[in-house]
Amino acid sequence: MATVVLVLFAYAPVMAIELVLLRCVHGQDPAPRPTWGELAAAWWAEVLQAPRVFAWRQPFAWRRWPDTAVGDSSTSGARGRAVVFIHGFVCNRAFWHPWMKALRRVGIPYASVSLEPVFGSIDETLGQVEEAVSRAERATGLAPVLVCHSMGGLVARAWLAQSAASATRVHRIVTIGTPHRGTWLARFSHLPNGRQMRQGCDWLSQLAAREQAAHAAGAYQSFVCWYSNADNVVFPASTATLPGADNRLVRGTAHVALAFHPRVMWESLSMVASAESSPMDRTAS
Repeated sequence: MATVVLVLFAYAPVMAIELVLLRCVHGQDPAPRPTWGELAAAWWAEVLQAPRVFAWRQPFAWRRWPDTAVGDSSTSGARGRAVVFIHGFVCNRAFWHPWMKALRRVGIPYASVSLEPVFGSIDETLGQVEEAVSRAERATGLAPVLVCHSMGGLVARAWLAQSAASATRVHRIVTIGTPHRGTWLARFSHLPNGRQMRQGCDWLSQLAAREQAAHAAGAYQSFVCWYSNADNVVFPASTATLPGADNRLVRGTAHVALAFHPRVMWESLSMVASAESSPMDRTAS
């Protein structure tokens, strides 16, 4: 109960400030400037969503939906590739429970990570991604789809940039609210992984250089990047996009809620099930 109170009465005002800030620093960003109505709706939806994630699922229910074991009878005859879930900053595998439940319903296997050290460098987590990708490969014999939220998308990119061969081991990378080009808000962080998400920082520049060296011009062709003009953590909005990627805008949705937006979930899940691009249109909802 104390955690719920903290989220509702401490985080909620901070989030309101973040939403006002993102509108103020929008500048010439090509994404549409959010209306005050969109910001209000985003704030309320996030106030309802955050306690479920941070006050219940992550601290108390993180084991509820275990990863699919290789040869699990629940996925026998499954069609489609496995999924690897990579969460963001100060989260764990329980962040993905709604997605895991949906995949189990249709018999698609998945693997997940709980990245550690929590406040360490992104580069220290890449071994965990390697292990999860290997498990997903064994589950179906096919290259998996990576589904990443926030910082998790940078973790995936860093893993892919290790070698040219990494790109052949994944079919597609779906990122949701990932600060691909940093975020304005990270200027206030002094943690190792927080500093790596600052706009224009050396780590992001070096990552982009490694990607170009490893994968040349097609570095981002397999990426689907979901982003929002009301993301209270990753802004300006277009910092969550990549050149040459399939960038999909969802209007009026805050950072955590974006990962559970119906359009984001079901278009992404349809990509996994069909191993093809979603037939739905790419206009903002």
